[in-house]
Amino acid sequence: MKFINLCFQVHQPYRLRTYRFFNIGQDHQYYDDYQNRHIIRRVAEISYLPANKMMLDLIREFGTAFKVTYSISGPALEQLMQHAPEVIHGFQELASTGCVEFTGETYSHSLASLGDKEEFIRQVVKHRDRINDLFNQSPTTFRNTELIFSDEIGLTIADLGFNTLLTEGAKHVLGWKSPNFLYYSAVNPKLKLLLRNFRLSDDIIFRFSNRTWSEWPVTTEKFVGWMNKVPENEEVINLFLNYETLGEQQWKETGIFDFFYNLPRTVLTHSPFRFSTPGEVSKQLQPVAPITVLYPISWADEEKDLTAWLGNELQDEAFRKLYEIGNAVLQCNRPDVLRDWERLQTSDHFYYMCTKWFSDGEVHKYFNPYASPYEAFINYMNVLSDFTIRVEEDEQPVLEVKKAPSPKGKRVSVKKDVPKSETSVKPKTQKKPGKTAKK
Repeated sequence: MKFINLCFQVHQPYRLRTYRFFNIGQDHQYYDDYQNRHIIRRVAEISYLPANKMMLDLIREFGTAFKVTYSISGPALEQLMQHAPEVIHGFQELASTGCVEFTGETYSHSLASLGDKEEFIRQVVKHRDRINDLFNQSPTTFRNTELIFSDEIGLTIADLGFNTLLTEGAKHVLGWKSPNFLYYSAVNPKLKLLLRNFRLSDDIIFRFSNRTWSEWPVTTEKFVGWMNKVPENEEVINLFLNYETLGEQQWKETGIFDFFYNLPRTVLTHSPFRFSTPGEVSKQLQPVAPITVLYPISWADEEKDLTAWLGNELQDEAFRKLYEIGNAVLQCNRPDVLRDWERLQTSDHFYYMCTKWFSDGEVHKYFNPYASPYEAFINYMNVLSDFTIRVEEDEQPVLEVKKAPSPKGKRVSVKKDVPKSETSVKPKTQKKPGKTAKK
């Protein structure tokens, strides 16, 4: 028997408002409340709500023969609970069917796995607890932010109790191997790896409505025909998509909902594939080989590396400044500071600073609300400067400060000793922060 994993990523960042230099030290309101509310409501109405209804209809029609998997970030959960709770109710109804798996990820949809191991672990645990509270599932499958993976990250994830991890089927890692098998981590054989079939996944995400594409239009019969051309010995096809593909990136008028409504019937009647979830596939198949990933990979762009988020001086400087203050943030023990710390870690902020305008430039432009990456950098650094002032106002007399690495470096810790004369000074009176307010 062959399997198909249909896995959707649900994520919406907290978008920053225009924050100028003269706001630093005066205004702690960082978020564009109107845009965040407007976008989450719009995406809920044109994408999440009809997609959830469709998935529930398919489960009712096909029962356990149809299954689907979701990875929902913390920022998406928070904004949906605040502005579109009916979407959360829809996910809860889907969870109750027993045909849906929810994966773990970083709570903030962050790059913490690359900069701060302790923060990474904290966020993974927090996300797992939130998923358990909302959907009564304790994830055993992990999907890191942007499918980022390396051997080092795999060791941490396995130590946290996950037995399956989703990542990209990057050609430079696989070589001659196919992504259509179950693999295992070379540094921990207990961690099973499911790799995204990027060709078939991107046919839906990017090319589905492209009338200049030679394969347009994409019908379910044609798509299942492509699946059937997979060599007979290959066991699983992993389709990892953004949930916003349904109705937002690919509008309803393109036929995307009709495509998915018809997909299960066509798969079940015209192919040897059966729908499953990552957790089930991990139990039913035997891994065929180890995968070694010395340098982190992701699902972004042609390179499948980190350069969409960390690759130029703007991104690296913002990344370093952000994680330098991590230890001080956690010592503050202030909910408003921790909240902003998590939101500022979201990978989208670094994506907006990307200066890649070559083969993947149009994709970056589509997801970027700023006129240029330089504008994104200036706005983010202004916010980060004000946030750092708030953290320093609450700083303890003796503090261990983590020196955040460049993406390819190693973190070192140094002691910051405050002179004894300063230890007797009372902390400054805290100003009450202002109300807090995808690519």
